[in-house]
Amino acid sequence: QVQLVESGGGLVQVGESLRLSCAVSGRTESGYSMAWFRQGPVNEREFVAAFRFNGGRTYYADAVKGRFTISRDRAKNTVDLQMNNLKPDDTAVYYCAAGRPILSAIRDPQLYYYWGQGTLVTVSS
Repeated sequence: QVQLVESGGGLVQVGESLRLSCAVSGRTESGYSMAWFRQGPVNEREFVAAFRFNGGRTYYADAVKGRFTISRDRAKNTVDLQMNNLKPDDTAVYYCAAGRPILSAIRDPQLYYYWGQGTLVTVSS
C-alpha cells in the first residue's frame, strides 16, 4: 500500500512560481513511476509530468515542457513539481499518482494505482 499526500498549492500571479510536493509513504518498488496530473474546472484529468524510479528518466506534457520540473528528494521521500512562469491555463487541482505503467502509456491516468487528495493551484491574471 502506498499513501500520497500533496502540499504546496495556492494562489499566485501570472509569471510567478510555485513548488508542489508529494510525500510518499509505503512501499514503492523500483519499477514504479510517479506522476503529476491536473484537472481544471471543465477539463478531464490530464498528464503533467512523470518520473520513473528505474533510471530516473522524466517525461512532460508539451504544455508545461520547459516551465515545470519533476524531481525526487530521496532524503525527504517526496516527489516534487517545480512550476515556473505560471499561466492562467495552469489553474487546476494537481494530483500526485504512483503506478507501474508501461513506458508507452506513462501518460494514462488509468494505469496509476495510487492517488493523493489533490492540491489546488490558482493562477490569477
